[in-house]
Amino acid sequence: MTKIIEDPLKMKKPKSLIIAGAALLVLLVLAYANHFDNDFHFDDSHTIQENVAIRKLGNIPEFFTNPDMFSASSNHRGLRPLVTTSLAIDYWLGGGLHPFMFQLSTFLWHIGLCIMLFFMYRRLIGKVNTHKWVPFIALMGAGWFGLHTVVAETINYIISRSDVQSTFFIVASFLTYVAYPEKRKYGLYILLAVLGVFAKETVPVLPILLFFYLLLFENGFSLYDLFRRSNIKKVLACIWSLLPLIVVVAGVQLYTLSRMSQASASHGMSNPLGYNLLTQTYVWLHYFRSFFLPFDLSADTDLGVITNPLDWRIIAGILFVTTLIVTIFKTSRRSETRPIAFGLIWFAASLLPTSLVPFAEVMNDHRMYFAFVGLTLSVVTTLGLLVIKREAYFTRNKHYRFLIVAAFLVIAVNAFGVYKRNQVWDNEETLWKDVTEKSPNNGRGWMNYGLTLMAKGDYKRAVAIFTKARDLNSGYSTVYVNLGIAYGGLKLHNKAIENFSTALLLAPGDDVGYSYFARYFLEQNRFEDAKNMAERALAINSRSYMAYEVLMGALQGLSRWDQLKQTAAAALQLNPEDPKALQYLQAAQQRKTVTPLPKDVTNAVSVINYINISLEQYNEGEYEACINTCKQALSLDPNNADAYNNICAAYNMLKQWDKAREACTKALQLNPGHPNAPANLKWAIEQKL
Repeated sequence: MTKIIEDPLKMKKPKSLIIAGAALLVLLVLAYANHFDNDFHFDDSHTIQENVAIRKLGNIPEFFTNPDMFSASSNHRGLRPLVTTSLAIDYWLGGGLHPFMFQLSTFLWHIGLCIMLFFMYRRLIGKVNTHKWVPFIALMGAGWFGLHTVVAETINYIISRSDVQSTFFIVASFLTYVAYPEKRKYGLYILLAVLGVFAKETVPVLPILLFFYLLLFENGFSLYDLFRRSNIKKVLACIWSLLPLIVVVAGVQLYTLSRMSQASASHGMSNPLGYNLLTQTYVWLHYFRSFFLPFDLSADTDLGVITNPLDWRIIAGILFVTTLIVTIFKTSRRSETRPIAFGLIWFAASLLPTSLVPFAEVMNDHRMYFAFVGLTLSVVTTLGLLVIKREAYFTRNKHYRFLIVAAFLVIAVNAFGVYKRNQVWDNEETLWKDVTEKSPNNGRGWMNYGLTLMAKGDYKRAVAIFTKARDLNSGYSTVYVNLGIAYGGLKLHNKAIENFSTALLLAPGDDVGYSYFARYFLEQNRFEDAKNMAERALAINSRSYMAYEVLMGALQGLSRWDQLKQTAAAALQLNPEDPKALQYLQAAQQRKTVTPLPKDVTNAVSVINYINISLEQYNEGEYEACINTCKQALSLDPNNADAYNNICAAYNMLKQWDKAREACTKALQLNPGHPNAPANLKWAIEQKL
């Protein structure tokens, strides 16, 4: 008689399972409690902080077609519209560039993934094992993944939410396919996969995972069965059933890759053979070992390409990959160990994109996020089988308490590791100091640590650190840019110009060097030089807001008011509510110099400035701009009656009477004695009638 295996998703949930799940959720929140105010880091600068595209929700449709919207850097063009859309929403919800909302958003995506992993692990293990402890094994897996110390490297790095979102939708697609086989014909799993493609280029791995799932779990094959002639038709049938997914994912992926900038597509590796066949074997070993011993994590490693095939790391890596393949084959033989085989296949397949395509970074710890979904399944399944095998011992005299304690210790140790890594990611100085200690041969790490010193005004020490970074990576143009800035701070202008010039020679197609060189000239009141450099930066990257800011300052210094007006208008196209562009526009309209407000200006002064600018815009007939400026004032002072009155007057001129009446009504609620609002309100009411 065939034993019927109950659907794991429909099994009754014991009270203890719910309590354990709630406890894990609380522990997850506590472990990450100190990370929500952690700073922006590294690529966050050009994808978030300097990317004015995310400051306007109306740009969201364009995120899916315009690669310029992803980054302020011309070297990082591409389409990851799901990521950019979520960043724009975070900016809007948080009211600006406040890390809390960005960190919270990534964390919520992570929690959602962990919940799905419980159901995925439970279903995969439950397909081959009906033991009552299976749900607890699955919960242990989801909790271990969620609180794994390595995962903190991805959660803390905001732009690396691309890893979180792509993994989220891969798992969502996979789980939908597995849990609802009768609904596959509707293609919901394909739609979920497409959403993942819009986050990162890892989703093409999904068809590989589903192929092996079909073979191992639905056809009951071992990997040895793949090589039997009698099974060819079934294998081809599996591929055929996945063809719609393969075609759609490949098509969407090709679309996103075709929109990537040439600089982004070129990963700068001159030795793909050494990168792929040699170095990546050791990298895989490092990732595997880090699951069990996550002690030497670094936000930016210093591992380079290993070209010597006799290097002990290469030998160890080849032995590891060989052992991995043998283990996958052996564990695929028995049904109860197939989740182990499948988890290891997931681990290996997830690393293929960054192993087959040479990247500038040979190894990066945040790449383990996707891979650990599979490795966690393998580990907890192995441990679960060992425990179930000795069930009699653990149930005797309540020895199962030892299991609870052991599971708690594993989770708690990882949670403590998460808490400590959060402290490292707290700010730029703590992060890059840690990188210089863990990866002392990383020139970029030293350079970024030098930036933290320069931010504090310690130009002398910054020069020393930048020099060390230059010695480690003499072809890195950005380090020369920073040396130029630091020498400028020390008033050593000949050395500043020399280093800026070297940066331009090394990277003539990078707008960043021109922008910072332009800013240096502006600070020296060399307005013509600043103008020329800023224009060269904009010729390379028309979305460089720094270049616009410098150019506006230079044009004001040169009293070229007409050109300043045009440039300010172009800058406002990028960010309609930018206060500096509005100030320069006011200067151009008044044809007199307006001193830009300092960064630490009080809200009160800013609001007054916005109101004055809105009046100028109203008088110039620029009613939409007037409304936008008043909204910026209201973001600082929500109870400003003058702002609402000016909005009312502008809407009257646009003949949008209902909006005008609403704004004037609000103005009078805030200030019943307002001198202009009653007349503006009367006009709106009369015209409406």
